[in-house]
Amino acid sequence: MTRRRRLHRTLAATLALGTTLAVVAGCSSDGKGDPVSFDTPRSDKPQQTVVHKPGGKGTGTKGGHVPETVFPTGPRAEFTDANTVEDGTKIGVTELHGAKSGFTGKVWVWAPKQYFDPKYANSGFPVLISLPGGVGYPTNYWMGVDLKLQSSIARWSEEGKSLPFIVVMPVLNPDDKHYYDGSDIPGQPRMGTWLTEDVPDFVRANFRTFKSRDGWAFMGSSSGGFVGLKSVLQKPDRFKGVIASGPDLVPDSPLWKGHAREQRANDPRLLARALGAKPDRKGDELFLAFQLGTKETRLAPQLKAFIKTYTKGPIKSHLQIIQNGGHNALSYIKGMDEGSIAWLSRQMQGPVPSSSESSS
Repeated sequence: MTRRRRLHRTLAATLALGTTLAVVAGCSSDGKGDPVSFDTPRSDKPQQTVVHKPGGKGTGTKGGHVPETVFPTGPRAEFTDANTVEDGTKIGVTELHGAKSGFTGKVWVWAPKQYFDPKYANSGFPVLISLPGGVGYPTNYWMGVDLKLQSSIARWSEEGKSLPFIVVMPVLNPDDKHYYDGSDIPGQPRMGTWLTEDVPDFVRANFRTFKSRDGWAFMGSSSGGFVGLKSVLQKPDRFKGVIASGPDLVPDSPLWKGHAREQRANDPRLLARALGAKPDRKGDELFLAFQLGTKETRLAPQLKAFIKTYTKGPIKSHLQIIQNGGHNALSYIKGMDEGSIAWLSRQMQGPVPSSSESSS
């Protein structure tokens, strides 16, 4: 493992530990451990073709086409209360057995207030799969309300900066002994399949989502930023974008030893080079939002070189520089507020209100 990556992950792991302790010690919810339901009544009102796009003026059409909503397919998961957000919405947690990967791990989920609004009862919602830095096991630090990811998205969606994302927070690694690069390393738990197939399948089983990739994105910091970046570059037909904050840029788990071919297949540089050589056609673009704090001096040259070299053709990029920002989640929330979440949201599909509810 490189010295740079050890440093990045040590910083992220320290933050994760502090966050976990804060969740345990300082985040209260009288109903913790109680059952939580994300079920909503289905409306019989027809949809219309308006589509909300943050940063624009009101609503607009998207080719006159109503995006196809995928209603929950089941089997329905059993969620328990993990945290309560400032607006009263719940973060639920469940254990997921991945049918495709064979891995079993925890997943935390939050749905915004709009998800429960009757005027959106027939509409899908965009999904933001949010990955932590550090070992990302046995918890995902984005589930802690102290970082205010969920409350910030709630506020940003009211302000028009962000779409009202469903936030999904799976464990990043299968244990705290190794980093698995969010990949299917031969002979190891298939974490690439877990994160890019089992977790989305689980979300579709339990929530109203969109069939199109326009409703699917990643967000992650440090090692989680690497996994989100790599995942959208690997599967651009399933995911449209990512917010990668202070990301690692190469797959360097020691578990790759003896598996050079598979390691190359998980290298963001090689994946981006192949995609960047394709024709830049409308509708095929991939959107990479990078975030970098001004205190991240070791990473800055490498990240800027990656953007210059590899974000070409259909790969579009945005770099958010965070003044006085360091390699930590609180800085990255600030960067999202200052521009990254709005940039990504403009590229994606928002919920569509029923026609009789959307005249405002």
